[in-house]
Amino acid sequence: MPAFQAKQIKALKNGITGTVIQPGDADYDGARTIWNAMIDKRPALIVQCLSTPDVVQAVNFARTHTLSLAVRSGGHNIAGSALCDGGLVVDLSQMKTAKVDKGAQRVTIEAGATLGDLDAATQPHGLATPVGINSTTGVAGLTVGGGFGWLSRKHGLTIDNLESAEVVTVAGEVVRASATDNPDLFWAIRGGGGNFGIVTRFEFRLHPVGPDLLTGLIVYPIAEAKSVLQQYRAFAAKAPDELSVWVVLRKAPPLPFLPEAVHGTEVVILALCYAGAPKDGEALVEPLRHWGTPVGESVGVQPYVNWQQAFDPLLTPGARNYWKSHNFTTLEDGLFDTVLASISTLPSPQCEIFFAGLGGATSKPSAESTAYAARDAQFVMNVHGRWDDAADDKRCIDWARAFFAASAPFATGGAYVNFMTSDEGDRVEAAYGPNYKRLAALKRKYDPDNLLATNQNIKPA
Repeated sequence: MPAFQAKQIKALKNGITGTVIQPGDADYDGARTIWNAMIDKRPALIVQCLSTPDVVQAVNFARTHTLSLAVRSGGHNIAGSALCDGGLVVDLSQMKTAKVDKGAQRVTIEAGATLGDLDAATQPHGLATPVGINSTTGVAGLTVGGGFGWLSRKHGLTIDNLESAEVVTVAGEVVRASATDNPDLFWAIRGGGGNFGIVTRFEFRLHPVGPDLLTGLIVYPIAEAKSVLQQYRAFAAKAPDELSVWVVLRKAPPLPFLPEAVHGTEVVILALCYAGAPKDGEALVEPLRHWGTPVGESVGVQPYVNWQQAFDPLLTPGARNYWKSHNFTTLEDGLFDTVLASISTLPSPQCEIFFAGLGGATSKPSAESTAYAARDAQFVMNVHGRWDDAADDKRCIDWARAFFAASAPFATGGAYVNFMTSDEGDRVEAAYGPNYKRLAALKRKYDPDNLLATNQNIKPA
């Protein structure tokens, strides 16, 4: 742990409106606790910023004292990139201000906001932008890695709706990134994973959404899973962009609409959202009820913000989490067999495998249009290992890795950086594919000393 003179810390504290937290402070352990309980890092300093000038001061301090630099917004990143050992954490989580321009259908929002904060600002106007599916996720981390969710087939990735961003560079400069201002930086932050600067404010394009949408779950027994998956594959190939259907395989949680006898048994769940007028989606959803004999269903019209929070109870902080992920252009029968073999050996009742259906608007831009290159991904699979006891770490991690390896022959070889764990640095180049060389060159321009290395790191060319 680096030692700082009292006068240096005092100067930093006096130079910001936020708070500087050090080891030994009463709030230190709380400030270094993030969503994934497997992450136990001890920064030398945590700077809880309240403004962009605070971020500038923190970056300048880290650069001057040659400290590693981590950036925290929601603290949800599976790899724990929100923290670092012995370095400085720029904590943006107090910066949540949002402003909606209803006429222009735009929102500007600070980088500490969560997806729930964003929805709370935009949905009173009947507007939204595509984001993820857990309302406590940070807007910033989600966005710079790409971002996708229930609205993405209709309206694209989160980065496809980014109009501009305010960025603090490692040199301590505040710049605007957009299609006309620093366009190379704007290209890089749309999927480049926080390698090029610290975004402090985002401007998103909004779309009329809701406030009520047709959403819900249809649950089938695992005995019917292969047939359901085969019918899902055929259905997804023809579904309109307004309809998103994801598939989750896991042990059934004690949902109130499921018979008690089903609780804790392996099931296949269809999670759906129709991003249009609910009455227009009803006929499209009806076939999903006839792919077998469902054991339960909860489908209906509800506020979009409620659906955005529906999975929060399964993703609360404090559990231990380990993920492995693949991209797919199609789902083959051999993959289904591999999935079902793995579901038969779930090491924890919280573990699951899900397939997020993409395509639609996410596939329309070219691979080179943003740093995010995986425009060919029609499905993103996440192997979500989740458990509570550290004694189960090896068993649960081994399960996730074994299925990841077994399913690799069916995958594209690409990756989604937001789903990559800290031990997957060797996949970074594959994640960016044809864009990696350009990103490495831009890293040399914007962060030549690799100060921002606590991430899925792109090394300077």
